Amino acid sequence: MKKYNALASIFLGLLITNCGGTEDLFNINEEKLKGQYTLPDQLSVEILNPKTEKIDSVVYELNGKRVGSQKSGSTFSYQLKNEKLGYNEVKTSVFYDGAVEVDSTRIEIVSNIQPKLLKYTIVNTYPHDINAYTQGLEFYNGILYEGTGQYGTSTLRKTDYKTGKIDLKIDLEQQFFGEGITFLNDKIYQLTWQENTAFVYDAKTLKKEKQFTYYKKMEGWGLTSDGKNLYMTDSSERIHILNPATFEPIDYINVYSLGTKIDSVNELEWIDGKIYGNVYQKDAIAVIDPKTGAVEAIINLAELTTKITKLPNTDVLNGIAYNPATQTIFVTGKNWDKMFEIRINPN
Repeated sequence: MKKYNALASIFLGLLITNCGGTEDLFNINEEKLKGQYTLPDQLSVEILNPKTEKIDSVVYELNGKRVGSQKSGSTFSYQLKNEKLGYNEVKTSVFYDGAVEVDSTRIEIVSNIQPKLLKYTIVNTYPHDINAYTQGLEFYNGILYEGTGQYGTSTLRKTDYKTGKIDLKIDLEQQFFGEGITFLNDKIYQLTWQENTAFVYDAKTLKKEKQFTYYKKMEGWGLTSDGKNLYMTDSSERIHILNPATFEPIDYINVYSLGTKIDSVNELEWIDGKIYGNVYQKDAIAVIDPKTGAVEAIINLAELTTKITKLPNTDVLNGIAYNPATQTIFVTGKNWDKMFEIRINPN
């Protein structure tokens, strides 16, 4: 919790004193706050006023947005509606005797959706390049594209998924560790891990056309598109929604499964209005609501790890590509010798 008294404000015509050496008169009663909230819970905020100072009014904010005010310090109630999952700041500004005192704390809003366990059928098994440290996988116009990682061996490639043969490949410069890929408007977007750089290529030729610097210092992991904007993961529970023309942020969501935030969301795929995401080091795919970040379903793919050849460099499950022509999903892993075509079973 943080507390402060602001400096004098000419515009408000208020005498506002500095907090140095002064005692806080008004505090948010954190004991009355819940550990976690779900939508549409009622948030009730009580102001502690141990010296029974006369309060002129109280303004309440949630994540910087004013959500209400009242003339007294009695309990204020607000129904949570469109707030984001994750931590949200609650701030109170108490006006009294020509001064104002501000207090803040945070609440955690979590999902109330019980994820379903989706079952699947393996339709086909195909060979996969054991030297491909798979970071991104996506179909475009019937062709499977793959982005791979590791310094010195990162690539972007077109592949024949039935044979595993590479039809066209470009190598990234040695200082770049390739990450997720996606398509938008006949362009391929490719992230890099710790280099704060994204590349844009022509989808047909793989010719690099331009590059972006991330809007802030962060890791690049997974990438997908809804046909308009880009969705990017960064190793945390956050999915950044980006403008593809500038790579600047538009919005974000936080991924939660019930009361647990799901970090390390990795490779992404947009399928029928949902985000399918690998969770790093987990043999599973989370199906995520792109509006809220709530995990709605889980696909347990642990069975697939028993069907591959365990080589010295075989790594974790990673790679999701939806083929709209067959309505099937292709999945593989880092340096796996196989790729699996699966179909989600109805109901």
